[in-house]
Amino acid sequence: MTETNTADVCVRPAAPGDRPTVERLWLMFRHDMSEFRGMLPTADGTFRSERVEYAFTAPGWAPYLLIRDARPAGLAFVRGLDGPVRVLNSFFVARGARRRGVGLRAAREVLLRHPGPWEIAFQEDNAAAVAFWHRVAQDLAPGAWTRERRPIPGRPELLPDVWLSFTARRAPDPAP
Repeated sequence: MTETNTADVCVRPAAPGDRPTVERLWLMFRHDMSEFRGMLPTADGTFRSERVEYAFTAPGWAPYLLIRDARPAGLAFVRGLDGPVRVLNSFFVARGARRRGVGLRAAREVLLRHPGPWEIAFQEDNAAAVAFWHRVAQDLAPGAWTRERRPIPGRPELLPDVWLSFTARRAPDPAP
């Protein structure tokens, strides 16, 4: 896949050489999520990171880097590319790039790279995520998306995640 610029954010597939950068962004992401999941770091001060491994090596997965002003601004992990429904498994925008439209443009770019049915999960007690993901769904599938609460497998002590489902379609190419 090629690099794509969307206004002031560039979304590109993460290459193997990007893995250290993705791993550092992952730590920031998990730190942000710890507020909503009551997670603490492991004994070495990191968070579980098996999803980074999956994103780079598992079939049907794709890691993306979000770049702003030639610097890493976030990440996105997609899974299900080899199945009927794609899942935005992880999405993170660094705090310094938030509230500038970077996340909306990056999410739109990632989702439209893989047109078709999508599911996105987030935590209901994360008010910013609720507003953000509803805006993304309404932007890409106006009035044609659903919202469902689903328990987290093997974690009955946690509140259910909220899942949005919709179909992302590329806009038709303009007529010549």
